[in-house]
Amino acid sequence: MAGQGRLVLVATPIGNLGDLAPRARQVLAEATLIFCEDTRRTRALLSALGIGAGDRLVSLHRHNEAAGADRIAAAVAGGALVAVVSDAGTPGISDPGALVAARLAAQGEVVTTVPGPSSVVAALTVSGLPTDRFVVEGFLPRKGSERRRRVAALLADERTSVVLEAPGRLSATLEELAAIDPGRPVTVVRELTKLHEEVWRGTAADAATEFGAREVRGEVVLVIGGASAPEPADDDALEAAVRAVWADEPSAGPRQVADRVAATLGVARRRAYEAALRLRGGGAGSGSA
Repeated sequence: MAGQGRLVLVATPIGNLGDLAPRARQVLAEATLIFCEDTRRTRALLSALGIGAGDRLVSLHRHNEAAGADRIAAAVAGGALVAVVSDAGTPGISDPGALVAARLAAQGEVVTTVPGPSSVVAALTVSGLPTDRFVVEGFLPRKGSERRRRVAALLADERTSVVLEAPGRLSATLEELAAIDPGRPVTVVRELTKLHEEVWRGTAADAATEFGAREVRGEVVLVIGGASAPEPADDDALEAAVRAVWADEPSAGPRQVADRVAATLGVARRRAYEAALRLRGGGAGSGSA
C-alpha cells in the first residue's frame, strides 16, 4: 500500500536565481531528503537561498539512478517528503528523475512537481521557429551509425527539434547539418537567462560558418526547424508510379498496386487505386482485382 510521503520533482534555475519559484524554496526547505546531480552545486544553491543543507543531500546521476530510485521509494513509502533536483532546469528532461518518477508512480506513490525553468522550453520559445509541434532530441550520440541515423531522422521530421549540445561539439554538429541541408533554419541559444545570453538565428550553413570561427562557451541548446511537408504527387507522378509497379510486378492487381503506390508516394490509397483502374483500362497492367 502506498505510503503517505511524496516525491517532488523541483525545477531549479538554469541561470538566474530569481527564476526559482517560491514553492520550490518551500519544498527544498522542508524536504527530508534532496536527491541531486551534484551535491556541491545544490549545496551552493541552498546556501544562496538561506536554506541549510545539513545531511539531506544525496547524489543522483545516470550511473546510480536505479539504486537511488530504490532508496527514494523506501523513503517515500515511509512517509518522507523527497525532492529531486537536477543541476539546472527540470528533472527528468535529459537529466536524472524520469526513472525515479516512473518507479514511484508504478508503486502508487504520490509523484508531483514544482514546475519552472527548462532550457528546452525556454530555447524553443525564443527560437522564432514553430512551437505547435516539437520533439526533444536531447543529446545526440557522439559518433557512429547511431548518430547518422538520428541526424537523418531529425532532419526528416516535420516538427521543430530541440537538441542539447556541448559547446565543444556545436561546430561539428552544425557542419553535419549544413552538409545535408544548408538552408535549414536553426537557432543557437546559449547561456539562457545569464549575463552573456545569446540567441542566434539563421540557416544551418550560416550557423556552421559563424560558430566554426569562434570559441563557444556555456550551455547550448540548438533548435532546428522541421522538414517541409512533401508536395502532393501530381497525376503524372502518380501514373508513373503505377506503371513502375506493374513493370516490376505484371501480375499485381489494382488493389496491390494501390497499396504500394500509396505507401511510396504518401497519397490516399483510393486515389492510387483509381489511377490503377484508369491505366489498367488503357492496357498498362494485366492483373486482376
